[in-house]
Amino acid sequence: MSKIGRKAIDIGNVQVEINGQELSYRGQLASGVHILPDAFTVTIEEKKLIIAPIKKDSDTNRVWGLQRALIANKIIGADKGFEKQVKIVGLGFKAIKKAEGLEFSLGFSHKINFSLPLGVSIEIDKTGQLLLAKSSDKQLLGAVCSQICSLRPVEPYKGTGIHCAGDVIRRKAGKAKS
Repeated sequence: MSKIGRKAIDIGNVQVEINGQELSYRGQLASGVHILPDAFTVTIEEKKLIIAPIKKDSDTNRVWGLQRALIANKIIGADKGFEKQVKIVGLGFKAIKKAEGLEFSLGFSHKINFSLPLGVSIEIDKTGQLLLAKSSDKQLLGAVCSQICSLRPVEPYKGTGIHCAGDVIRRKAGKAKS
C-alpha cells in the first residue's frame, strides 16, 4: 500500500475539473491538464483531491505515489509557485541580468551567456552572487538550476563555484605543512 498515494491533496484556490481520466487545473500562476493512467480514479471531497487505484496490486502500487506527487506539484505550482536559491561563491564570480537571459563571470577568459526558458524568472541581489529562481513548474525549475550549477561546479578545496542553497558541499583538507 502506498503511503504517499493515500494522502489527500489540498487544492486551495486552484479550480480543478475532472473529466474521466483528464484532470484540468487552473490557478493564479498556471493552468494545465494532467492525464491519469486508467488504473486510477480521482475524486474531490471537501477541497481535497483523492487519488485511488481501481484494483490494488503491486503494479498500480508502484505508480500511485508518483501520480499523486506529480498532481500535487502541478497544483501547488499553479497556486503558489516554487522558489530555489542558487549561490555563487568566488572572488569576482557574479551574474548579471541581460535582456536575453543571464551573463555569468566565473573566472574564465570569457563571459558565459545563459538563456532562460519561458516560465522561469530569476532575481539577482546587488552583489550578483545570490540568485532566486521562481517558476510554477517544479521540474523545469530544478533543471534550470542544475544547468546553472553545472557552469562552474564547486571546487572541493576552497569551495568556490555555483551550488544550490541547502546542498551539502564535501570539502577536502588542503596540503599539510610539515
